[in-house]
Amino acid sequence: MPGSSGPRDSAAGTFAPCAVVPIYNHGGTIAATANALAAHGLPVIIVDDGSDAVTRDILDALVAGRDDLRLIRLPRNGGKGAALTAGFLAAHDAGHSHVLQIDADGQHDTADVPRFLAEARNAPDAMICGRPVYDDSVPKARLYGRYLTHACVWLETLSFAIDDSMCGYRLYPLAATRAEIARKPLPARMDFDTEIAVRLHWRGVPVRNVPTRVTYPEGGLSHFRMWRDNVRITAMHTRLILGMLPRAPRLLARRLGRAGQR
Repeated sequence: MPGSSGPRDSAAGTFAPCAVVPIYNHGGTIAATANALAAHGLPVIIVDDGSDAVTRDILDALVAGRDDLRLIRLPRNGGKGAALTAGFLAAHDAGHSHVLQIDADGQHDTADVPRFLAEARNAPDAMICGRPVYDDSVPKARLYGRYLTHACVWLETLSFAIDDSMCGYRLYPLAATRAEIARKPLPARMDFDTEIAVRLHWRGVPVRNVPTRVTYPEGGLSHFRMWRDNVRITAMHTRLILGMLPRAPRLLARRLGRAGQR
């Protein structure tokens, strides 16, 4: 299949990406997302994060007889971060070199998959982050609220390298990501996307940002819980700012070194 590579290719050091899609009750959109990814030649790992019976039946029918789709079923809902971590570990064990992360709800433009893959081929050690380009469907409170997290991330990394740490559409170099998971477990819920981006930057993983269209479909299902998740995000930023402090000399030296090479 074009663009897909097996474990033996990855072991040989070639580019062997796959996609990981966490899902919790997005039964109405998962088939379009998974099929679009497979059409780009990507093996797809779908991680069912404790979905309801209707969604489970949809997933079973979707993957039946398919070699390009693999279903991992978690026994109970543990959160987006827990589902992604399970998918990353499964992808690593299968011999993949990179993981494209994308949401199951249809917000992300799968037509941009080749752009993410091309960036990763050109910079295989880099994390390729989606930078959302919104239309009028985006809730204004969500849009403006992101800027607080952007400012915190720029402080936590002492750089402007990460344009948007909250976008769940990105491509990871799996060796560095697996090593970071082994060093310290990642958050289980909505704070996952930002924390892994910051921690990989701390680890020295380069960042490339890819503009990509993001829409909010009418009647779309969101699992973001304003009070609960904002408390988690606040705690995460406190933790990351404290983690930045002992790393500050190294982060500044790295930034100055890159500036001197220009």
